[in-house]
Amino acid sequence: MFHDWDKNKDGKLVKYELPKNLKQNFIQVDNDNNGYISISENITFLSKNDNGRKKNTKDWSGFNVIRDIRYVQDGHERQSLDLAFPIKKKSNSPLPVIAFIHGGAWRAGNKDKGLSQLYELLESGQYAGVSIGYRLSQHAKWPAQIHDCKAAIRWIRANAKKHGLDGSRIAVHGTSAGGHLVALLGTSAGVPEMDGTIGLHTISSTEVRCVLDYYGPTNFLRMNDFKSRIDHDAADSPESQLIGGAIQDNKIKTLTANPITYIDSEDAPFLIMHGTDDMLVPYNQSVLLDKALKKAGVPSAFLTIKGGKHRGGRGLLTERFKTFLEYHLLGKRVMVSDEIIPEEKVRPH
Repeated sequence: MFHDWDKNKDGKLVKYELPKNLKQNFIQVDNDNNGYISISENITFLSKNDNGRKKNTKDWSGFNVIRDIRYVQDGHERQSLDLAFPIKKKSNSPLPVIAFIHGGAWRAGNKDKGLSQLYELLESGQYAGVSIGYRLSQHAKWPAQIHDCKAAIRWIRANAKKHGLDGSRIAVHGTSAGGHLVALLGTSAGVPEMDGTIGLHTISSTEVRCVLDYYGPTNFLRMNDFKSRIDHDAADSPESQLIGGAIQDNKIKTLTANPITYIDSEDAPFLIMHGTDDMLVPYNQSVLLDKALKKAGVPSAFLTIKGGKHRGGRGLLTERFKTFLEYHLLGKRVMVSDEIIPEEKVRPH
């Protein structure tokens, strides 16, 4: 949001650049009174409520929460996951699993807040939640990241009975770089080069029941075809850092990171969400993925957020998210279909 507001792209927010309803907070946010808001001042302000206290955290007292489970024995510290499941379940049947994979351009972010992303769904008592960590591009180059995610899926399936989970009903949800990784999970199950051999459970399947991809990159080589704030072909772009060299100079390796490369008619159903005004991951990235899925006969529901930026939201988007999961994990009969949703109807409150 900071970069969206920064109209002259100088890394500073002056008062006139702020939305009308936020201008009243300018003095509070500008801690050093130098006449502009820096990104660090903006982050500090957003992490607190109006009284200067940290926002309330979620109440996990009704859940069994196990953090930092290593899905690779003696592996990297990021090769771990968090697991949460309700103490009081809706039924005695094993719980379907929603696994979240964080974004951060494959070079930032972590799993620590992933369960909170799923909290509202887990509160229903109908699902278990997992947040998957993975090695970033400064730790290991592609395809290490998808190998980690696949190893985590295998761990869930191999340990399902122990924790009362249904390993045959795993949904994966990711945002941005996480959206890219969940799309790969949905299209490349059984591909040896993508499955990898990490972890103790290499004979377990990496198949997932369904995919919720929010504004994830798909075809890196075509990202610069469309308007963006980033030069994706540059040697220091997030995509090039992931691959280990400028993507246009490493096209064959780059294509192995394209979920479209592996699509066939047996792939998991997709729910895709992307904003038309996304200046970090161009909207067309999801257009390409949706078109390829539909051509192969894979069920794909594409939610276009008209005027949407590089972020999620609530409102109608939350309703569609729930409906999609209920159909594919709980067997309910209402489906989600392609839809164009105005940005104001999914804006976070």
